[in-house]
Amino acid sequence: MKDTRLQQLFKILTEVESYSRAIGKLEFDMSCVAPPEGLEQAGEDMALLGQRVHTLTHSKRYEKLISSLHDDPGELTLAQRKTVEHLFDAWEKTKNQSARFAYQRELALNKAYSDWLKAKKASDFSLFRDSLAAVTDYTRRDIDLRDEKKSTYYNSCLDDYEKGGSEAQLDAFFAALKERIVPLIRRITTEGKSVRTDFLSRPCPIGEQESFSRWLLELEGLRKDALVLMTTEHPFTTSFGPHDVRVTTHYYENAFLSNIFTTLHEGGHALFMQNEPEEFYVNYAHDSMTSAMHECISRFYENIIGRSEAFIRFIYPRLRQVSPSVMEGVSERELYEGVNVARPSLIRTESDELTYGIHIMIRYEIEKELVNGRITVDQVPALWNAKYREYLGVEVPDDARGCLQDVHWSGGFGYFPSYALGNAYGAQILRTMEKDFDVFAAVERGELWRVKDWLTEHVFSIASVTDPDEWIRAITGESLNVHYFLDYLEEKFTEIYGL
Repeated sequence: MKDTRLQQLFKILTEVESYSRAIGKLEFDMSCVAPPEGLEQAGEDMALLGQRVHTLTHSKRYEKLISSLHDDPGELTLAQRKTVEHLFDAWEKTKNQSARFAYQRELALNKAYSDWLKAKKASDFSLFRDSLAAVTDYTRRDIDLRDEKKSTYYNSCLDDYEKGGSEAQLDAFFAALKERIVPLIRRITTEGKSVRTDFLSRPCPIGEQESFSRWLLELEGLRKDALVLMTTEHPFTTSFGPHDVRVTTHYYENAFLSNIFTTLHEGGHALFMQNEPEEFYVNYAHDSMTSAMHECISRFYENIIGRSEAFIRFIYPRLRQVSPSVMEGVSERELYEGVNVARPSLIRTESDELTYGIHIMIRYEIEKELVNGRITVDQVPALWNAKYREYLGVEVPDDARGCLQDVHWSGGFGYFPSYALGNAYGAQILRTMEKDFDVFAAVERGELWRVKDWLTEHVFSIASVTDPDEWIRAITGESLNVHYFLDYLEEKFTEIYGL
């Protein structure tokens, strides 16, 4: 017989998820369609609904149920046990928060998003400065309220996004990237052949880009009747269950490649959301993977698949058909080299596969120091500019293309390393996938369904019920090994640049 404790817990979770979906839809509306003057009201609505979620998940009844099930799981299935573990962990971290604190914190985060939009548009950090200080303050106060204390504030942030993650792990990870990537960038700069890029800024009508985006999402294997595609300032993907997944992109008329790889990236997130086992949804275990596990798939489709020679060979004829003016006089090889041009740049989301990790390292180093109190909010712009000069040799001309380019700090800290870890997971998973079938032969034929089916069986099927190390070992037979990724980069860019 089904455990009555679980039935009672699931009744509460049904209501919690309804409120959470409503909050998510308001957030989606804020990002995609709400007028600027309506953002504050939407933020207040979200905070009020969040207060109800806090009340439900901090009641004595809820505490008793999850504590009892956590201490004595009885005959719960794996998915049910993992649901209880995730809920108990989240409750432990927030149990000492008052409803008023949670409400005020949510208001501060929603205001920070609105202020970030204004600041980025005006390219003026001072318009975001107070909100960033508030987010930093609330982050520390949140952690101060927890019973379990990590050695630093930032280690607590990392554990929230990547369970078990630490500064020590990431310091070693980024040191390995820096040791092998920086010299390769220098070799390309001094010894590499010239790569044609003039066509990358040719104007491409938004309508053509949107049509191509919808085709790409279907090619990835997404169910179009369970999918929405819209635009926003900073693209993201969100889900309200496997039957309502929403992808956003941003079109630039003079940078058509930006949308192609944004769409592939966000489509990777959407594939994860549409293809978790039904059992996970029934038992509220869905979407419990870490951020790096999720980013692994989006970066896999954006780069390992999307920027591969095989994929360019497949989409080249369609690009010529859809956008003949953009592709006029451009060979297939020139397109492949163009989408992989490696050069230091300002914007993370537009950066190449090789230098991307350096962009993440800069953000990691800054947010770590900020959260731990070793730098102040006022020092962020100058430090950002200095690190771009030191690591990438580029001068930051303004705040919009500097420390205001990403939305993430309006919501907290600790997410950025997920992108870099995701890159490494993806290269390691590729090595294992290639043992089962010729991945790039399938890609060249446009058979991306083979990639999706393999990921569904080996990756999506276990992500929400395993921690990161269990997950990657179950897929590949070993713990995360960054050298698969570094080998992949060296092999690919050495060939492209004739080194």
